[in-house]
Amino acid sequence: MKTITTYIETSHNTWSPQCVYYSHSTGDLLIVMLTGIKRNEILTWDYKVVEHYSVVPKKGKVNRYNQTGQLTQTIQHGNKKSKLYNTPIFLTENNNGDVVVSNFKLSLNDQYEEHGSIVVTDSKGRHRFSYTRHPSGIVLRPRGICTDALSHILVCDKSMYTVQIIHKNGQFLSHLLIRPSGIFFPQSLAYDINTHRLWVGSKENNTVCVYMYIARQTGFTYQNQGTLEVREPPNETSTTENSGKVNDHLWKLISPPKLFQSLEISKAYLSLHISCVTPDQVWASNNNDLILTNIKGETLYYLKDSCSGLGTGRHTVNSESELIYVDMKYNIKILSKNMKTITTFIDRADSPWIPLCVYWCPSTGDLLVGFEREVTKYRGMGKVTRYSRTGQPTQTIEHDSAGLNLYRKPYYITENNNEDIVVSDCKNAVVVTTFGGIHLFSYTGHPSGTGVLSQGICTDPMSHILVCDGRINKIHIIDKDGQFLSHLKISYPDSIRPWSLSYDVNTNPLWIKSFLGGIVGVYRYMDRQDALTNDVPLCPDEDISLSWGPV
Repeated sequence: MKTITTYIETSHNTWSPQCVYYSHSTGDLLIVMLTGIKRNEILTWDYKVVEHYSVVPKKGKVNRYNQTGQLTQTIQHGNKKSKLYNTPIFLTENNNGDVVVSNFKLSLNDQYEEHGSIVVTDSKGRHRFSYTRHPSGIVLRPRGICTDALSHILVCDKSMYTVQIIHKNGQFLSHLLIRPSGIFFPQSLAYDINTHRLWVGSKENNTVCVYMYIARQTGFTYQNQGTLEVREPPNETSTTENSGKVNDHLWKLISPPKLFQSLEISKAYLSLHISCVTPDQVWASNNNDLILTNIKGETLYYLKDSCSGLGTGRHTVNSESELIYVDMKYNIKILSKNMKTITTFIDRADSPWIPLCVYWCPSTGDLLVGFEREVTKYRGMGKVTRYSRTGQPTQTIEHDSAGLNLYRKPYYITENNNEDIVVSDCKNAVVVTTFGGIHLFSYTGHPSGTGVLSQGICTDPMSHILVCDGRINKIHIIDKDGQFLSHLKISYPDSIRPWSLSYDVNTNPLWIKSFLGGIVGVYRYMDRQDALTNDVPLCPDEDISLSWGPV
């Protein structure tokens, strides 16, 4: 650490080095070069920064240098002189000499990567293949890459927040990490060829985790095929086995489901959360305001400049029909049933934790609050705290059994009939723990790992978990153990996106709020049976169809 020498001088070159890789097999140095960016400026891939660049990166190449620093090879074009790379950002070398590059195309108009690819060439520079998407059709948004002792290619995928394993010939094999605790956004990879351990770096919370997924026996094999996601064993003393207060056999699914009511809440154009008060009244957020409306869409009460941010799950209603909400200063307050008194239930004071969502528990009378860590250094850290009826904290859920963070940003929170705590976390997972805080599972879409833009959530009398998926504009129905059952498919105009859910346990309709506009649909998709009969199961291969009625 005492001497720094210049290996390659690039100060008078229109090409700028972006990433480097040392070849253990040849001793060569591979360098990704970019042109079209301002020289002497670091490309950070923070879109707000990139947007100000006068010149956008347009093409890339890979240079190979020998141990004396002499250029021996340039890889830039594929067959018929076609461009191989758009914006290459990481590279590595496989055991067979293939050069593997993580590459994406950047669109500054909408600040979004249109698509990405893993571009693989052989040691001579001939294009072998480009891996562009998961078999489900979801495009790849690649970040860090590496290869392992089995010549597999591992890549961090920003589309699905996973680490994918790809065969050396370009076929998808499996998800190695599906939203791993502590590193919710895998960004960088390094494989230790001596110990066969995988180092994974997180994008934003100063965390690196080390995994072991292959071991030497008579040859290299997987220790755990499929995913490294750890699921703790169920707590034998937890309430999971207790089905709660509802007998599932008293319920059946209605086929086809029925539209009960449709309405439009005036002054609620940007409403991201709703909370049922009575069978015909609901609270809805509108940016910083809260609106009480009836089933006809009439405004009964308007609480202006009361709620922080755009809302997410920042209000709930208790058994006394009192509104509990997060105010503009991130204190948690209670509005009395007669709308005349507002009291402070929890004073944030100087806490570094910001409350993002609240839920009043009918089973215990407790209040569950999802928090995000405010300090930039701890960005990407969340927790759930339980408060008694007197406002005293009685429980905090923050880490799994390995001490890694469970939550990034709890956007919505609810409780299931068995008292499991269900959190819609940072738009990409549903995280479920037991009443005691033991991590049961993290749901990441169907098939597992394909991604879910998780928004509003609720549970029903059959202990199903319903979650809005903003990516495909559908509502997922999963069972209490995290298994996908079906989609609650709704027919509606393209401008409407299901965003918030509230289930009325008294009359059993499901309230669904759209993302933009004050459109609310009230549906009935299940009902009580007159006698104990076999339930009509949800078929995983079919969607439950609903029509969005006219306002």
